[in-house]
Amino acid sequence: MASAAETDAMRQALRLARNGPRGLNPQVGAVILSPAGDVLAEGFHRGAGTPHAEVDALSTLAPGAARGATAVVTLEPCNHTGRTGPCAVALLEAGVARVVYALDDPTDAAAGGADRLRAGGVDVEAGLEREAATDLVRDWVHLQRTGRPRVTVKWAQSLDGRAAADDGSSQWITGPKARRDVHERRAAADAILVGTGTVRADDPALTARDADGALLGDQPVPVIVGESEIPVDAAVRRHPHAPLFFATRDLAAVLHDLGGRGIQSVFVEGGPTLESALVRDGLVDELLVYLAPVLLGGSRLALGDLGVPDIAAARRLAVASIDILGDDIRVVARPVHDTQGES
Repeated sequence: MASAAETDAMRQALRLARNGPRGLNPQVGAVILSPAGDVLAEGFHRGAGTPHAEVDALSTLAPGAARGATAVVTLEPCNHTGRTGPCAVALLEAGVARVVYALDDPTDAAAGGADRLRAGGVDVEAGLEREAATDLVRDWVHLQRTGRPRVTVKWAQSLDGRAAADDGSSQWITGPKARRDVHERRAAADAILVGTGTVRADDPALTARDADGALLGDQPVPVIVGESEIPVDAAVRRHPHAPLFFATRDLAAVLHDLGGRGIQSVFVEGGPTLESALVRDGLVDELLVYLAPVLLGGSRLALGDLGVPDIAAARRLAVASIDILGDDIRVVARPVHDTQGES
C-alpha cells in the first residue's frame, strides 16, 4: 500500500511530467524518496534522445545516494534499449529498494520493466494515481496503438442542423463562452486541421486566442488538406507555426504522417466536406458539437454524406458530456466502438 509520502510524490511527478514535450515519446515524471520519505531528487523526460525521467532524477544524486530509496514514476520503468538504456536497469544499478508507478507501459518494446525490477529484488507497486496518469498520456497511448493522432471533429450549428446561413455566413452562430471554449481546446491540441475549401472561403487564422484576441501561449500546428490552391496572402501563412500542406484526399495517410511527426492530437474545424469524410472513413475519435438556439434553414448542413444508406447503418455515438455554455449547448460524443478503451 502506497504511503502518504509516495502519493504526494506521484502527484508531483505528474506535475513534472507536463514540463516535457509532447511527441513520439510519452511525458513522464519521477521523484526519488529517501527511506524516511523525504524528496531526494526529481526529474522528467525532456524529449527524444534525452535521459528518461528516472535517469534524469538519478543524475542529480551523488553515487550511492539512491541506495535503499523509493522511485515514484508516472509510467512503468522501461525495459528497452533505444537511444538510452533501460530505466529498470538504471534503477537496479542505483540500488533503489522500491518502485511505485502509476501506469503500465502499453508498448511491446518497452514493457516488462516491472518484472525485471521484481526479479532483481525490488519491491514494486503499480496503479498509484492511475486515472491521472492515464489522462496525461491518453493521446500518446492512442498514437502507439493506432499509428495516428487522436482526432476530435468540432462544429457549431443551429438547432436545425445548419452550420451557416444560405449566403455562407457563419460568424457568429454561437456566443462568446462557446467560442472561448473552442480556443482553449485549440490550444490543448497539437495540430488543427482544415480543408482548403475552408481556407479559401473563411480565411481562418487557425490560432488559439484569448477573449481579447491575444495569442495564447500554446498554439496548434496548422494542417491544410486538399487539392485546391490557397491564396499566398492567406491568414494561416502568418501562423506562429509553419503550416503543413497535404495536396491529397487520403486522410488516413495524412493522419499517419502526422503521427510519425509526433503529433498526438488533432482538432478538426472544417469544413463539412472534410469532417464528413473523416467520419465516413472511421477516423474520428471524438465529436465536439456546439448547439446554438437559432434557426437558419437552408442547405448549409453541418455534415454531408456519411455513407449511411439506412437506419440500420447509422453511426451510433455515446454521449460523454452535455454542458451549457452561456446560451449554447456543448455536446461531446464518441463512436460507440471507442467507449471501452483509448481508441
